Amino acid sequence: MSDVAAIEQFVTKYKALRKEISKVIVGQDEVVDQVLISIFAGGHALLIGVPGLAKTLMVNTIAQALGLNFKRIQFTPDLMPSDILGSEILDENRHFKFIKGPVFANIILADEINRTPPKTQAALLEAMQERAVTVAGHHYKLDLPYFVLATQNPIEQEGTYPLPEAQLDRFMFAINLDYPSFKEEVEVVRTTTSDDVATVNPLFTAEEILNYQHVIRRIPVADNVIEYAVEMVAKTRPDSDTATDLVKQYIDWGAGPRASQNLILAAKTHAAILGKFSPDIENVQVVANPILRHRIIKNYKAEAEGVTDEQVIKSLF
Repeated sequence: MSDVAAIEQFVTKYKALRKEISKVIVGQDEVVDQVLISIFAGGHALLIGVPGLAKTLMVNTIAQALGLNFKRIQFTPDLMPSDILGSEILDENRHFKFIKGPVFANIILADEINRTPPKTQAALLEAMQERAVTVAGHHYKLDLPYFVLATQNPIEQEGTYPLPEAQLDRFMFAINLDYPSFKEEVEVVRTTTSDDVATVNPLFTAEEILNYQHVIRRIPVADNVIEYAVEMVAKTRPDSDTATDLVKQYIDWGAGPRASQNLILAAKTHAAILGKFSPDIENVQVVANPILRHRIIKNYKAEAEGVTDEQVIKSLF
């Protein structure tokens, strides 16, 4: 199948996928789109939202609709790296045998990742970056496609270990979840308090998802679009010549080259969803917020004056 035909097929399958997910998830269209973009672009995502916004249900539903296996890890202060990766035990023949941990699945939900100490957070980092883990000197490859979706509560900061910047940079998207609208909440209450259980049908296979990931990577991008993405990221660095006034005033550190790579990958995926065969500047702008939000570090002045990430990012356009 040619890439053009593959993209046309992808558009049809994507619409069916969104329909399947909406059987269970009411509203949150933008959030679902961003999670799916990061999966098809081969990245990971960080969901930031208060408790009770159905983050776990959303990830579970997406995993079911994609036909992928899903594991949830609840991060706690006493969680050890071996609880995630797995450990070696002595079997009945006194041989060491490796028991796989929950990290061996296609989609991992790392729930409340900021509740666990850095040593355990770092154990997930190798899996995210290398798609492999090392336990007791042995190297184990993870099944592809591999996608980590971590959640973080913006409230209750006592007893949390904020993710270091280097680790935040590993996430392609940082997605903010908001409360549903009045109408959506009425619909949520209506559907979740009855005895009807919606069944979600798998529409993809792991192999198909990997094929689409390759097709998306092969989408050509015009030089001016790549230059626009790189320029936008350069503007987030306060010591850059092109930095905007807002950046110079309110930002301590800007985004690195990984942000530029992610902008182009996500713009390609966003274009493919719309059935376009090449992304333009508009596609880059659509994905800029979730990609840059967690990569720019605001200074004290920004916090004091209530300057938001969105305001800073908008000034880059």
